[in-house]
Amino acid sequence: MNIVIEALECHVIIGLLDFEREHTQRVLVDLRLTYNYSTETFIDYADLALLIEKELKEKRYELLEDALLGVKAAICRTYPHTQALSLKIAKPDIISNCSVALSDSWTF
Repeated sequence: MNIVIEALECHVIIGLLDFEREHTQRVLVDLRLTYNYSTETFIDYADLALLIEKELKEKRYELLEDALLGVKAAICRTYPHTQALSLKIAKPDIISNCSVALSDSWTF
């Protein structure tokens, strides 16, 4: 079974620049999570979205790389039956003429 979350919008402190440490900015998270579904191991996608948002808000990451790895770790701790995970975190407003993002994929 695959869960797909696209364009999960969060307003968080993330980045190295002074203004990024003082004010929240919009980030967009895309996720694809694969797991073996059963009635005992189903994953509630609303809970998953809340977990991602909570991780990003609480940790106030400086680097997108660390944010990506932190979200991955939180998901794997909460849902140890995850078989594969693909994440992308984008900062659509940091540069006026483009959106920048980091992404990675893992198989467990």
